[in-house]
Amino acid sequence: MASSLTTASNGTPGSEEKTFFGHPRGLATLFMTEMWERFSWYGMRGILVLYLVAAVLDGPLEDREALAASIYGVYNAVVYMAAMPGGWIADRLWGARKAVLVGGIVIALGHYTLAVPSDTAFFIGLALIAAGTGLLKPNISAMVGGLYEGQPGARRDAGFTLFYMSINIGGMLAPLVVGYLGENVNWHLGFAVAGIGMTLAVVQYVLGGRHLGDVGKAPGTPATPEEKRGALRKVLLWGGLAVAALLADIVLGTYDIEHIVNVLAILGIVVPIVYFITMYRNPALKSEDKPKIKAFMWFFATAVLFWMIYDQSGSLLTLFADNKTDRMIFGWEFPASWYQSVNPAMVIVLAPLFAALWVKLAKRNREPSAPMKFALAMLLIGGSFAIMGLAGAAAANSSTGKVTVFWLLSVYLVQTLGEMCLSPVGLSLSTKLAPKQFVGQIMGLWFLATATGNALNGWTTKLNEPLGDALYYSLWAVVAIVAGLAFMTAGKKIRALMGDTR
Repeated sequence: MASSLTTASNGTPGSEEKTFFGHPRGLATLFMTEMWERFSWYGMRGILVLYLVAAVLDGPLEDREALAASIYGVYNAVVYMAAMPGGWIADRLWGARKAVLVGGIVIALGHYTLAVPSDTAFFIGLALIAAGTGLLKPNISAMVGGLYEGQPGARRDAGFTLFYMSINIGGMLAPLVVGYLGENVNWHLGFAVAGIGMTLAVVQYVLGGRHLGDVGKAPGTPATPEEKRGALRKVLLWGGLAVAALLADIVLGTYDIEHIVNVLAILGIVVPIVYFITMYRNPALKSEDKPKIKAFMWFFATAVLFWMIYDQSGSLLTLFADNKTDRMIFGWEFPASWYQSVNPAMVIVLAPLFAALWVKLAKRNREPSAPMKFALAMLLIGGSFAIMGLAGAAAANSSTGKVTVFWLLSVYLVQTLGEMCLSPVGLSLSTKLAPKQFVGQIMGLWFLATATGNALNGWTTKLNEPLGDALYYSLWAVVAIVAGLAFMTAGKKIRALMGDTR
């Protein structure tokens, strides 16, 4: 990315400093770190459901696919739930800088553990990746926000949109490489390559750290010794109860992996509710910040439904691509996991256009408000599943039971347009609405919206088999569109709660 650096000056001698597409130089460090981290994540994610069906789960194909989709959804939920303790550790113990470094190392270890051909190693590797991502994901985004302290909101939004491109460059390349190796050579080789990607992320982060200044070096509100002891006691208590429950289930002979799926799905719903209540009642929260927390709850709830629908691309839509889509090109069938590269490729094209659009509209005082952007996102994600419902009907009525690639390509295009209205805007909005002492934890809550959506997928995706594709996708299309219209109607109330935040 060195060739993309330009030079800016504030007009005084010696004040010139390199920028990254006109943004702070530290953004390049975080951009590249996030790109390689997302390469490792999306590479593993691209083959996870297919690997579960092919090599881990037992039973009839339909049962394996349904359970694999549930496990996929709940695992995504666990990964994003881990963002909450990850944010707390950065805010109260280490600072974001150290949390990101440690998280990256743990993620790399997790991917290399997945490369070991053992079911036990597989689940240990997943646990390590979840823990490491919880440390890295919210805190690297919080550091991006720190680079724009005191700068205009539109510039911050543009910076987050540019940062969002890094996610999608890694996400585009990963399924092409990891997916091909996993599906056509060896599953564990694919996981190992994902680990190499994460190793490169850590190296880039260490080498580029000098460009970050003091951003993320210190915790926002360091925990007292008593608070540290209290947190440790809670971790030991709840961790011990979880282990005891699992052992009891095994000893009684009633263990079933769906028990874990169900418990984690419930946690994905309960945890954000409890956390919002706890944060709102925290004495450190100033009265003027409470309306902003209420506003954030609206955005959170909408994001939950958005990600519940969107993240089925890695489970049900991947299985649809594998079983019900014609993937032949000149006599060669390309891997189903390659579809996972379509959305990131579209984001790479659209992200700079959206970034420029928001800045241009802001200069004319015509930029849509954050509530309007979220409402548009919901209408678009609903539209994508309306298309998916038609694709399901077309596959059912086809003599081959398959449809052309253009159905899924259309779905991903509409979803990407919705994503650009919600995800980078939500990232930026979280840093703007967050009280300074809770920045890491608010970022954790933003990612927890994805967790809750995926937790719900642990149950909702099971409806696909009994309902059938056409009815299942059409049902969620209607729900999303109604939610988008409701959010649009409530826009004025939400803007009032946001105060001076735009």
